[in-house]
Amino acid sequence: MLQQRIQSLEEQEHLPSLLSADAQELAHQLQEHQKKIFSPTAQKTMRLFTPAEAAAFIGIGEGYLRQIASEGHGPQPLSNGRRMYAVEDIDRIRHVLDEGAKTGKYIPHRRPGEKLQVISVMNFKGGSGKTTTSAHLSQYLALRGYRVLAVDLDPQASLSALFGHQPELDVGEAETLYGAIRYENPRPIADVVRSTYTTNLHLIPGNLELMEFEHETPKAMIGGSAETLFFARIGEVLSEIESFYDIVVIDCPPQLGFLTMSALCAATSVLITVHPQMLDVMSMSQFLSMTSDLMTVVEKAGGRTSYDWMRYLVTRFEPNDGPQSQMTGFMRAIFGNRMLQNAMVKSTAISDAGVTKQTLYEVERSQFIRGTYDRAMDSLSLVNAEIEEMIRKVWGRK
Repeated sequence: MLQQRIQSLEEQEHLPSLLSADAQELAHQLQEHQKKIFSPTAQKTMRLFTPAEAAAFIGIGEGYLRQIASEGHGPQPLSNGRRMYAVEDIDRIRHVLDEGAKTGKYIPHRRPGEKLQVISVMNFKGGSGKTTTSAHLSQYLALRGYRVLAVDLDPQASLSALFGHQPELDVGEAETLYGAIRYENPRPIADVVRSTYTTNLHLIPGNLELMEFEHETPKAMIGGSAETLFFARIGEVLSEIESFYDIVVIDCPPQLGFLTMSALCAATSVLITVHPQMLDVMSMSQFLSMTSDLMTVVEKAGGRTSYDWMRYLVTRFEPNDGPQSQMTGFMRAIFGNRMLQNAMVKSTAISDAGVTKQTLYEVERSQFIRGTYDRAMDSLSLVNAEIEEMIRKVWGRK
């Protein structure tokens, strides 16, 4: 009997060893897969944009864009006589237009008296489209001419990977936001900011070291070693570089930890993504209740808990799915104008682009069925334009 028990124990699987071995093998295979998609020397780039897309980003008519390009301010025509616009071309034309008008109309940077906008994108449940929303919103605002800082606060670092920074390979020790907000020997936040292949868009990448903040904060609170309370640390370091940016987009981790609470206290606005299915909405109900309780505690300790706006964004929405439409209507009846008018539709164009770690702004339209791509892009543009309008309203702009 004893021998049987010993044999049974020997046959049991040791979970830590299994997880460690699987993690190492998975990381290795992912790195090999990454090398196949992008060679070690390859760098991500933005695709070229059509005249219609370029004109829309600048905020002018396509005919006016053709006129400006013909005056020598645009790219050279291709062999077929058509012009395609790089992000740098769009930015240069924007500056040419503003130099002539001297109104600041086409370069939408913050003006005196307009405060930095910090948008925390959050949800307690994974799979709600939080990172996809953060990535596309950041790129859209940069393409519109705003100076944008994207902050990856999720230890899984999917946003960093989308922007070409592999957390296992490209992000070293103290090169995440943790390096700037840690309790001992913090780095200047400017040291962890990186440029990206998108003009006007910078990134603070993430990786697993962000979890250290969750582990160290209780010790710092008990020991009284923290000069700045945990919920004020992100806002404090962002203040060091706020003059360089108009908008900060923070991709929060899918949990209510110290990082998320600090991001909420640093935010001027909050965007909560939600997938319109019963289990997701039930989960969000608990998430909202927990967040409210924690924010009340933070408020009593002096944390900021008032925002310019807070909105719910329906993501991965399937218009022809009856239950999803009913759930969306159910939420609209409850939340009213706290719901964005536009929803982000579920699209194979977005999911397929994600396979190669690209956003919809990076992939070529020719890679997809035209209707599929156009529907996804239209939905994306409506959502991002609605958020941009709220930002401009806070600034008092028309």
